[in-house]
Amino acid sequence: MARGCAVASIVGIVPVILFLLAALALSISVRRRSRSGAGFVNDYFIGSRSLGAFVLAMTTIATYGSVSSFVGGPGQAWTIGWGWVYMAAVQVTALFVLYGIMGKKMALVSRKLNAVTVIDVLRARYRSDALAIVAALVIVVFFGTTMIAQFVGGAKLFAAVTGYSYLTGLVLFGLAVVIFTTIGGFKGVAVTDALCGIAMLVGIFVLAGGILHAGGGWDNLMATIERNHPEMMEPLSGGHMPYGLYFTQWLIVGIFTFCLPQSAVRTMGFRDAKSLRCAMVLGTVIIGAMLIGCTALGTMSAGVLTDDISAYGSIDNIIPTAIVSTLPPWLAGVAIIGPIAASISTVSSLLIAASSAIVKDIWIHYGSRAGKTASDRTIEVSSQAATLGIGFVVFVLAVTPPAVIWQINMFAFGGLETAFCWVFLGALFWRRANKYGALLSMVGGTAAYCVCMALGIKLFGLHQITIGLTVALLLMVVGSLAFKDRECSHLPVFFGESSRSDL
Repeated sequence: MARGCAVASIVGIVPVILFLLAALALSISVRRRSRSGAGFVNDYFIGSRSLGAFVLAMTTIATYGSVSSFVGGPGQAWTIGWGWVYMAAVQVTALFVLYGIMGKKMALVSRKLNAVTVIDVLRARYRSDALAIVAALVIVVFFGTTMIAQFVGGAKLFAAVTGYSYLTGLVLFGLAVVIFTTIGGFKGVAVTDALCGIAMLVGIFVLAGGILHAGGGWDNLMATIERNHPEMMEPLSGGHMPYGLYFTQWLIVGIFTFCLPQSAVRTMGFRDAKSLRCAMVLGTVIIGAMLIGCTALGTMSAGVLTDDISAYGSIDNIIPTAIVSTLPPWLAGVAIIGPIAASISTVSSLLIAASSAIVKDIWIHYGSRAGKTASDRTIEVSSQAATLGIGFVVFVLAVTPPAVIWQINMFAFGGLETAFCWVFLGALFWRRANKYGALLSMVGGTAAYCVCMALGIKLFGLHQITIGLTVALLLMVVGSLAFKDRECSHLPVFFGESSRSDL
């Protein structure tokens, strides 16, 4: 029996190792071929603005779709039912809103400024080093929080399906993602994200087949769920999905995802307008199939995993248990590639953005102001060291895993959206927005959100993001109107020459 379990573990781990090796090889290959005359900073942090439609769509989807989408979200759907799937359907708008609102304007402005990070754009628009520093700190803190959830989710899933320890999974997963992110840079991450996106789709279809087979087909699955938990078939799930929850979740995972910095930076890296348009259509179709599909797997699992939650430990164990109980070992190994790929793609994107915030937005900027110009080789070593360092810190913090992954992910999403929503919109679309309003909005809104989350303060039973966004909006408007910024020479880059006379 022990020998059989050992063989099953080895069979289950082989597809994962092959996938990680393929991702590493692809990252190295892309990095070697992508070196251009644009210099290391443009190559490493923005991929020389050369992403085509497919890679642009897949890297944005892979960055947005994290391990929470494959583990925590479906686990929640297992407890609530189709109401959670209906709520998740709003995610189909994510790329359409991102590319439609931010895409073209952010791309045009960043090219005029030769900006390679979103903080470059904010610094140029608001002329505030204080805002740039706060933005960099917000990015590092909330990205770090999100990365911990990804490390934990990937390692937990690996341990549950293969039978190896959590620490073994964490070491294997952590080393792989940190190494190929450090080597590959932005374009290496983007191309491996495309590979990860394909792996996610494959994982969804494989697990769906396993659940349908184990449950005796679709009709039998639905009959089992309706017999055991009839409320799971209703949109409001017997009161577990109130309208307020729909509303606030739609804000967090749908409407306001356009202002996530890790997504916004993707709009600065595409090749041309045609690539953007094609990515919008292609990405919307794929993200709908992927994220609605994997959430639906959670509800479908309720027709196979019929015990009480105490039998599984937590909702984060539902999908790993479904994989193990419905698939043979080799197919289980294939199925877990999907959520592991989601973890990898999210961590790699956040790592490269966090290291750019430290190296490009703080160290290089202040070095150049002091008259110190670093060589490409120095910047390369420093950037890769920063990526490794951040990855190592996150790895250490993930050794003791937190409890519920999707809640950690939603906290980070809400914090980033509160901090950047009105600051981005003001920068690109409101001439009167200035550094005073932007700084008040980012600091005050984020502080209000975090305090309300920590103390459990809610208004009308709605998620704390409604408080954070409202406070941030009020502070942006009041700060911009109450304190006039006399400097306007930079505005034509954002609004055209007529903007000088509009103030």
